[in-house]
Amino acid sequence: MKKLVMKALAKINWALDVVGKRDDGYHNVEMVMQSIDLYDTLVIEEKAGDDIEIICDSSSIPLDSNNIAYKAARLIKETYGIDKGIKIVIYKNIPVAAGLAGGSADAAAVFAGLNRMWNLGLTTRELMSTAARLGSDIPFCILGGTALARGIGDDLMPLPPADGIWMVLVTPDFHVYTPQIYKCLDISEITVRPSIQSMVMNLAKRDLQGIARCMQNVLEQVTLSIYPEIDHIKEDIMNQGALGCCMSGSGPTAYGIFPDKKSAQRGYGVLKERYSQCFVVETKPAGIEIMEEVL
Repeated sequence: MKKLVMKALAKINWALDVVGKRDDGYHNVEMVMQSIDLYDTLVIEEKAGDDIEIICDSSSIPLDSNNIAYKAARLIKETYGIDKGIKIVIYKNIPVAAGLAGGSADAAAVFAGLNRMWNLGLTTRELMSTAARLGSDIPFCILGGTALARGIGDDLMPLPPADGIWMVLVTPDFHVYTPQIYKCLDISEITVRPSIQSMVMNLAKRDLQGIARCMQNVLEQVTLSIYPEIDHIKEDIMNQGALGCCMSGSGPTAYGIFPDKKSAQRGYGVLKERYSQCFVVETKPAGIEIMEEVL
């Protein structure tokens, strides 16, 4: 039986702006996205029959057709007429509903994995186009690395790699759901917006101080008004020597960038004693990594 073991990497937003609301109810955004080496591990195997089986080590993840990895497998099977069964085992490490695209990363790994396993021959752009039917973060998780995102987040332009930047992430012990935050967002009340162009320039130069100055997320004002403890977490991260700190996505995860690996590990050593979900990570040039394959 064919088998793939894959890393599905989380993402953070270097900067996030909401520029308008669409007639279909979604919002147009402009943001800079980045893969980081916090990841779920997926084992994808062919099985007898033609059904899709999901197994996960986290009780908070659905195992039926509501699971986004299940939906990705079903979409591939239906679109390309595949009648083979598939088992997907997910080992969760990315916090759930945390602004890190954990579910989208899992779906991206399924899209890329099944394309490889079943020799579908789809290009990255073709995979991204198919994946956009399920969720706006999945195309970026397939593309990976560093990218400028527009539209609803699925209009992506790769940027020069910004890998090897060290950061500490803290995710509080509660979930934030993106639709709730966008529902509460009043675009007319946004007073401070990120300079996306400046962020792109500073990333290209690897100017950490410049990156820190440009880290801005307009969703923070909504999420922090509901969960003010996130602001305390940001202060805590800054007090450990971070150059800058920002919330990722709709939250609640906050991340701070550090001058180097040593200072990030030192900050992590303090913060991990205070928060149950704390991670020291570096930025990565890809969103999906293959660890093992039997094809």
